[in-house]
Amino acid sequence: MSTTATTATTGGRAAAAAGALPGAWTLGLSRGGLEIKQFVRQRDAMIFTFAFPIVFLALFASIFHDSVENTGVTASQLYAAGMVAAGIMSTSFQSLGISIAVERDEKVLRRLRGTPMPPAAYFLGKVWMVLATGLAETAILLLVGSTLFDLDLPSSAAKWLTFGWIFALGLTGCALLGIAISSLPKSGKSASSVVVLPFLILQFISGVFIPVNTIPDWLLNIGALFPLKWMCQGLRGVFLPESAAVLEQAGGWEYGKVALVLGAWVVGGLVLCLLTFKWKNRRDG
Repeated sequence: MSTTATTATTGGRAAAAAGALPGAWTLGLSRGGLEIKQFVRQRDAMIFTFAFPIVFLALFASIFHDSVENTGVTASQLYAAGMVAAGIMSTSFQSLGISIAVERDEKVLRRLRGTPMPPAAYFLGKVWMVLATGLAETAILLLVGSTLFDLDLPSSAAKWLTFGWIFALGLTGCALLGIAISSLPKSGKSASSVVVLPFLILQFISGVFIPVNTIPDWLLNIGALFPLKWMCQGLRGVFLPESAAVLEQAGGWEYGKVALVLGAWVVGGLVLCLLTFKWKNRRDG
């Protein structure tokens, strides 16, 4: 992480000395490349991020694979659709919540803030990293789900378009929420516990690990306050037949409400980031 900060610092100073500091967009692209390289080089974090939803998909879809009555789908198809949503949240919310907290604790953010690099370039770099890893995770999960667990890929342009906006809004909202929650851990060491625990709980009450028709309404209502439940619901509508909509709490896919809630989290997540993000940890004042 310190190597990334040093590279950005050196590049920024060199550009400033030459009298032509690159813009935030150009620096953001460079930061994005560095973030992706850094992510790939941290093999333990990369393996955990990619393997977590794949392993759980394999476990649940293999154990529970019977047909769901009156729906025309199997339990493994339900799990496959839900795990795609969990994979999107894993590469955005969980990844950023932990990595930014660690960077803050190791004073990487403090050093970057002292360089000529615009603050926006740092966040643009994170956006590119999350987009690349999110696309890769989703592609892997779709490949596993379609080849091993009979998940039907969308057969129409309209469904792919629906998948696209759910992916974009979900990834953006979860990424902003991850940036916001990164200020909550007191240290980098506690970041994993602070971020992973709520993410794990949300997976149980949002229809990832447990079919929504077996979850009590009061738990579903709590899950409905967060983006994961709506991502799961929207993606089930994309990948499952209309007959499976009877399993949903409202008996339908509710795409309008999915878009509304995910859009609200994009706006709300941005506000939370602006109100809570800090370049220094609490020990540094």
